[in-house]
Amino acid sequence: MPGITLPQMRERLFSAVVCDALDKLGLKNQSPRVPIRPLTTSGVLIGRCKTTLWAEMAHVDEQPYELELKAVDTCRPDDVLIAAAGGSCKSGLWGELLSTAARRSGCVGTIVDGAVRDVVKMTAMGFPVFARGTSPYDSRDRNRVIDIDVPIEIGGVLFSPGDLIIADADGIVVVPQAVEADAVNAAWEKVNAENVVRDAIAGGMSATDAFKKYGVL
Repeated sequence: MPGITLPQMRERLFSAVVCDALDKLGLKNQSPRVPIRPLTTSGVLIGRCKTTLWAEMAHVDEQPYELELKAVDTCRPDDVLIAAAGGSCKSGLWGELLSTAARRSGCVGTIVDGAVRDVVKMTAMGFPVFARGTSPYDSRDRNRVIDIDVPIEIGGVLFSPGDLIIADADGIVVVPQAVEADAVNAAWEKVNAENVVRDAIAGGMSATDAFKKYGVL
């Protein structure tokens, strides 16, 4: 199915089926093996990478929040802000106010390789946030953004600006733009095939016979 849109993907796709599609394309390392989990949502987050690179600090920041505010203000519709912070839990890198500002710019969610704060408030506003954990500390003089809109790495996986991102309770998957059309089409077909197999098994067919007939698991 050519030209599958982001709204259509959000209705049908999920991380596991996209991983399966990438496997068939020979891309077997597109999901970071780090404990980043959904903290404010139970649904699927799908959008395009808006990348930020973070570092820990041990000195007073003369220009606090400069690049993180620039990143938030330059988000575009359907962006997912990705924070590569090396798993830092020195502070809560993301919170309610940044979520409010990011949403205003069109951002649909945030993935943080580190800690966040204001989880209850972000949950109440329905803003999807994935992170390693929480911290009540402000990021000022503890963590800062050192670059934006550059390729970043999380858990051995490369995230480039504009790449397709799929995140849910099973994990996070990044789809390089060069293979996006093939991967999305393959995932779409597999979702349809899985529905057929599910109906067959529910109708009385054994799992073994269903796999023999449809070749889908």
